[in-house]
Amino acid sequence: MPSHQEPVVGATVQYVVDTLTMQIMGGDYGLDERLPSERQMAQDLAVARNTVREALDLLEGRGLIRRRAGSGSFVTYDPKGQSEALAPVAAETGPLQLQVVRGILEPEMVRLAIINMPPRAIEALGETLSQMEAVQTEAADFVRLEEEFHRQIAAGTGNPLLIACYNLVIDARRQSFRAAMYRRHLTPNRIATYQRGYNALFNAIAARDIEEATEFMKLTLIEDQKLLMQEL
Repeated sequence: MPSHQEPVVGATVQYVVDTLTMQIMGGDYGLDERLPSERQMAQDLAVARNTVREALDLLEGRGLIRRRAGSGSFVTYDPKGQSEALAPVAAETGPLQLQVVRGILEPEMVRLAIINMPPRAIEALGETLSQMEAVQTEAADFVRLEEEFHRQIAAGTGNPLLIACYNLVIDARRQSFRAAMYRRHLTPNRIATYQRGYNALFNAIAARDIEEATEFMKLTLIEDQKLLMQEL
């Protein structure tokens, strides 16, 4: 994390930063993997190359990538080496405070995603679901994929500010209390239950069923709240 304060950036640059951050932290690009060229990223994200270049400068300052002259940009983010939240505000957020913010953001987030997600984004969400459904016993793998599933929903809103807010939620969810909670409670049977739930959520998103999807989000929050109360 940089020791200096980052400059204020425009909404388009922030959109690229948030999108690439989600892809890197979500595992789309692994440690030491080369990112696409600036030209390709500009084309994929429908922005100017100088916008991509400015976003990459910020990501390098945050320690997520390293740029090598003549070779490109390479991922330096190591999820296995992240023992604490990346953002100070996330580290200072308590379990109940996290649940309050999730209750505010997640139902509205899925509503906006259903309205705005293009078909290819829904297809990518389905691919993540398939990976989630392949997990049988590894709680850490399931939690990682669950995070990516939610990141894709956040990205589907098309709202850079909401995406940035949800990145903080993901950071806060990675705190040690939650990891320990899942090690105790995320049994194979519970994983299977969650898999069925996420399958229903995906089907609701694919069908553009806002009511069904937001109801799932609310029920998921209730289940997490029950687990949390057992820990407190």
